[in-house]
Amino acid sequence: MLYIGIDLGTSAVKLLLMDGEGEIKNVVSKDYPLEFPRPGWSQQDPEDWKNAVLESIPELLCGFDATQVAGIGTGGQMHGLVVLDENNNVIRPAILWNDGRTAKQVDYLNGVAGKEKLSQLTANIAFAGFTAPKLLWMKENEPDLFARISKIMLPKDYINYILTGIHCTDYSDASGMLLLDVEHKRWSQEMLEICGISETQMPKLFESYEAVGTLKPDVAKALGLSDKVVVCAGAGDNAAAAVGTGTVGEGACNISLGTSGTIFISSETFGVDPNNALHAFAHADGHYHLMGCMLSAASCNKWLMEDIFQTSDYAREQAGITPDKLGNNHVYFLPYLMGERSPINDTDARGTFTGLTMDSSRSDLTQAVLEGVAFAIRDSFEVAKASGIRVDRSKLCGGGARSPLWKTILANVLNIRLDVLESEQGPGMGGAMLAMVACGLYPTVANACGKLVRTAETISPDPEIAARYEVRYQQFRQIYPTMKDLFPILQ
Repeated sequence: MLYIGIDLGTSAVKLLLMDGEGEIKNVVSKDYPLEFPRPGWSQQDPEDWKNAVLESIPELLCGFDATQVAGIGTGGQMHGLVVLDENNNVIRPAILWNDGRTAKQVDYLNGVAGKEKLSQLTANIAFAGFTAPKLLWMKENEPDLFARISKIMLPKDYINYILTGIHCTDYSDASGMLLLDVEHKRWSQEMLEICGISETQMPKLFESYEAVGTLKPDVAKALGLSDKVVVCAGAGDNAAAAVGTGTVGEGACNISLGTSGTIFISSETFGVDPNNALHAFAHADGHYHLMGCMLSAASCNKWLMEDIFQTSDYAREQAGITPDKLGNNHVYFLPYLMGERSPINDTDARGTFTGLTMDSSRSDLTQAVLEGVAFAIRDSFEVAKASGIRVDRSKLCGGGARSPLWKTILANVLNIRLDVLESEQGPGMGGAMLAMVACGLYPTVANACGKLVRTAETISPDPEIAARYEVRYQQFRQIYPTMKDLFPILQ
């Protein structure tokens, strides 16, 4: 049988067709626009997601026996606010995970409602990207539209609704809304009240690997599929990517170098970072995880290469950065181009180059960006270590993981081994694997991971380079505290 995995990303949707043994049969990708109506704002039209998915599935199946498709699973960008009216029409563009318009609402939730109370109710505090602050922003700034809300959904849940007609979400994605009681896996009535909404406006909750329904007959016909194809609840992109990399069970770790950057540590039991610098979320395997998320990771390198250097030849720009230069760069980069989430939670923070001199080169700037992202990921690692969590190795995925240089930098900055996978397809692969569990091909998510995920190479740190980076990291971590009070003045 065949399974479709959908990765609903920020800039494009990527679909893959996989068989039950984990072989990727076909991949299709379609871009869609991203809107920045004001500085720090980020939104998209959910209809663009819908059209891209519905157009891509027939392309994905071209040349294959569509009757063999058994299930569909989606991993999607988290936190985005999708609101439908009573006729299930989209009310306004979706406010995305990297949108920073909600600083006032975040301050209200953390200051007035209180961080301690939020943590008790949801296991997390408010961050600008989360869904609850977006609802408060909409309530204050778009009251007429807010009054029309009949259903509140997340991006990948809107796709599942289009496919099945069911308003659903999963625990991993719902964890990032600041509306879910993560420990007990139920909507927090008190948080719903704070946001001025009711449980009837919320989607039904499922485990990621549970079937929510089957394809609607009209959709199945349009796609050339059977209306018996199972659609599972799917997962937030990071939890889905963790499944795709086999990051399940106690203490397993995955780092993603995508548009955003994440450190994902799975756990068999519920636990909260006492300082709430890391998110405490449900995992797609039915358990839990801690996660640190930086808003700009590979997107920082893309910005430097394409917008500043006006080139798409990433490899050429990195070619001159030889091992002797690692840990010896005098230029530092703060990767806060969209503000920052973990662990500083500062929407006013901005990207900076520090330490420039007359002999600073193009290559130095490139190296600084790669190192700055690695240093910022280490910031979240330090929080995990302070909580007593020990990570000796991690899986590595995302577009940035294709760079041999960046892999080497990251392994040495973190001073751990990094496992790169034989087949790394991110949230799409995780979505397909969740669909396999929903269809009964594998009994558990862990069982599917054990059968399908294989390591291609391991990058180990070099003691000399790691020692140099230790010195550089201790210098890097002083830059943001020094500049913190300046950022709001510059806005």
